[in-house]
Amino acid sequence: MQRHTARRRYNRDILIASAVYGASLILGSFWFRDHPGNAGVLAYAAALVPGLSIVAIFGVIGRYLVEEGDEYLRMLRIRQALIASAAALGLSTVWGFLENYGLAPHLAVFWVAVIWFAGFAAGALVNCVIERR
Repeated sequence: MQRHTARRRYNRDILIASAVYGASLILGSFWFRDHPGNAGVLAYAAALVPGLSIVAIFGVIGRYLVEEGDEYLRMLRIRQALIASAAALGLSTVWGFLENYGLAPHLAVFWVAVIWFAGFAAGALVNCVIERR
C-alpha cells in the first residue's frame, strides 16, 4: 500500500473515531444526567461507546503501523507510541502504588488512556526536536 494511502486512511479513521468519541461522551453525559441510576441497555451503550471509540483509535494506529511503507515514518510513529506507553504505564504504576498505600486518591482507570494520548503528543514533540538536529 502506498504511503499516502496509508496516511490518508489513518487521518480519516482517526477523525471518525475521535468524532464518535466526542459525540458519545457529550451525549452520554447528558443522558446520565437526565437518567441517574439507570442500568438498562441504553446506560450500558452510553458507557461503552466512548471506551470502544478509544479502542478503535488504538486499532487505527496499529493498522497504520502495518500499512505504512516508509520505514522511517513507521519508526517515528513507533517511537511516539513507545513514549506514550512508557508515560501511561509508568505514571499509572507509580500512582497505583501511591493509591495502594493511601498516599493518593483513587483515580478512574480511563485516565490511563488520557495519559497515553498526552504521551503520544509528547512523542510527536520529541520527534520534532530530534528532526531539527
